[in-house]
Amino acid sequence: MRVLRTFLLAALMAAGFVYVTGVAQWDVGKVLRPVSSAGRMWTEPASAASAGFSADEQNNIDIYKTTRDATVFITSTVYARSFFGVFPEKGTGTGFVISPDGKILTNNHVTGGSKELTVTLSDKKIYKARMLGYDKKNDIALIKIDVDRKLPTLRLGDSDHLVVGQKVLAIGNPFQFEGTLTTGIVSSLDRTIETEERKLDGMIQTDAAINPGNSGGPLLDSHGNVIGINTAIYGSQGSVGIGFALPISRAKAMLEDYQTRGKVSRPSLGVSTVHIAGDLAEMLKLPASGGLLIQQVERGSAAEAAGLQGATRVVIVGNYQLGIGGDLIIAADGQPIDDKEGIKRLMDKKHGGDIMEFTISRNGRTEKVKVKLGEEPQQF
Repeated sequence: MRVLRTFLLAALMAAGFVYVTGVAQWDVGKVLRPVSSAGRMWTEPASAASAGFSADEQNNIDIYKTTRDATVFITSTVYARSFFGVFPEKGTGTGFVISPDGKILTNNHVTGGSKELTVTLSDKKIYKARMLGYDKKNDIALIKIDVDRKLPTLRLGDSDHLVVGQKVLAIGNPFQFEGTLTTGIVSSLDRTIETEERKLDGMIQTDAAINPGNSGGPLLDSHGNVIGINTAIYGSQGSVGIGFALPISRAKAMLEDYQTRGKVSRPSLGVSTVHIAGDLAEMLKLPASGGLLIQQVERGSAAEAAGLQGATRVVIVGNYQLGIGGDLIIAADGQPIDDKEGIKRLMDKKHGGDIMEFTISRNGRTEKVKVKLGEEPQQF
């Protein structure tokens, strides 16, 4: 009787296992030995190739194939001095080819003020590069290599009409792993970030994995067009799903400068501002429509030469310090200014030496001030 109960219990346990797995057939008396049609403990498609790729997967594959060869690996060398003497320090990053004759866009911080720049193409050939121009405030650099053949290039797309949620792809060299593709979406727009060297406005936020070494690489839309330049990540240890790219429209402005003038001549105003509107503006006895309240005017700047005025005193608003008493910029060249990105977009279309007309509120009166824009110095 005891033997019978033991046999029944074993049979029930075996039956239960078959039910839970729902896949393998088991031969009684040959425990843990599957007898499926393939003779394996697992199942698989009859033909893996016949399954094909989803539309999204194929899109990723196609974009990678058409953009990989135009994405390059950049090494910069600067010489640092220590107690033991002078020694080289190397930095690495990414760039992408924009013209068949070897012009390459990247981040200015990738070049790092280096006197020695090298570019490695996808075929592993290495070339020395030279600086053509840069826009330090927007962290963009244009470099060139001399080649004896036409190089594949990337198309520059539209970053002014991006939508949160749209698909993006990033290609770069994270941690020196060349030609790495990651995908994600536009997580947010018009972000402001502060790096060790500068403050960057109007950035594209993405959850596409961006790591050290991705800087300067292209952020692409689902058609393979460059919509941004991968620039920064949140934190210092690697991607946590928050990366930032510079809108490609900023680079286009710099490229137009170079094409028309043979040099980069980025305009400079020389003010720091904060946007205010509504109740806060009315509380400060300023127009409720608001604008950009000037906090500080740089010495020797175009703004100082034109007589624009910065804050005269500081007040506490909530948890923040706010400089008041300065000019409120309401409009520029007749266009209302309701955020920092608005004035930046207008200035991106200007050059050093151009005239801009600012409408300001000063001491309760509306005035117009013409400013001859300064020029950002270029030092190679």
